[in-house]
Amino acid sequence: MKIVIPGGTGQVGTLLARAFHKDGYDVVVFGRSFKETPWRMVHWDHTEPGEWMEEIDGADVVINLAGRSVNCRYTRKNREEILRSRVESTQAVGRAIAEAKHPPGVWLQASTATIYSHRYDLPNDDYTGILGGEPGAPKAWRFSIDVATAWEKAVDEAPTPRTRKVKLRSAMTMSPDRGGVFDILLRLVRFGLGGTVGDGRQFVSWIHEIDFIRSVRWLIDREHLEGAVNLAAPEHLPQREFMAILRQAWGVPFGLSGTKWMMEIAAFLHRTESELILKSRRVMPRRLLVDGFAFQYPEWREAAEELCRRWRAERLQAHREVPAAVR
Repeated sequence: MKIVIPGGTGQVGTLLARAFHKDGYDVVVFGRSFKETPWRMVHWDHTEPGEWMEEIDGADVVINLAGRSVNCRYTRKNREEILRSRVESTQAVGRAIAEAKHPPGVWLQASTATIYSHRYDLPNDDYTGILGGEPGAPKAWRFSIDVATAWEKAVDEAPTPRTRKVKLRSAMTMSPDRGGVFDILLRLVRFGLGGTVGDGRQFVSWIHEIDFIRSVRWLIDREHLEGAVNLAAPEHLPQREFMAILRQAWGVPFGLSGTKWMMEIAAFLHRTESELILKSRRVMPRRLLVDGFAFQYPEWREAAEELCRRWRAERLQAHREVPAAVR
């Protein structure tokens, strides 16, 4: 099986490429810059035709993850780049699939659970979930909803009748890799800063990397599944409880808390947006559960303990591999 991953040089793309390569698949990752990897890398510029289009023709699966990171301040320039990079790259992938003599059987397109509304009452599932833009939410949050909506619209409008399309409304993917979401959260805990943010009522939705990879495989294999699918663990917790469990898993008794206004200042200083911290993301993977998918890590406590153990083991191994003279 040949799997092509445009924009697959980030954390999530690396997780998928690593797993599929280990299984013996022909994995091709598109990127603008990259380091040496055991899988094939192809340079791409979605604004220009090139070798990357030939790789899509004849592929079995395309998993498009391309798009500028949203972990930045939403300045006018950054907003334009975020929106344009997602929509235009998705349109380019759609054109390449439409023009292929042998198009892939399935196109998995990255989306985000942030498309759903900020709510505390009921979870947003993939059947009845309420899309965002609700009254009372900060105006800055509207941008993320607009991006996600435009992103998915670009997929829906792509003329690919011979290719099944699945939109991955993913929650935060937790892995011990450096620079990932879990690594950042654990860093807060390790330095005594992993406490309650705001009032701590906002829900956190997440998925363990193993279940993320398994769910992607599940979606590839099940030809009846198409459209929007939530990729999130069935247990979603208020931020206060979520961080308390992570502190316990690491063995830290407390963590400093921060008020909402403090988080606004911290987000500004770290060149990001408070939405990433304060929005309540309460997401339920109903379609996966109805279809029979069994999560290996359905609950955060077990997932957090496993991730902490592996984080420690990987950092210890990396330390051992560094020559003593360099330490």
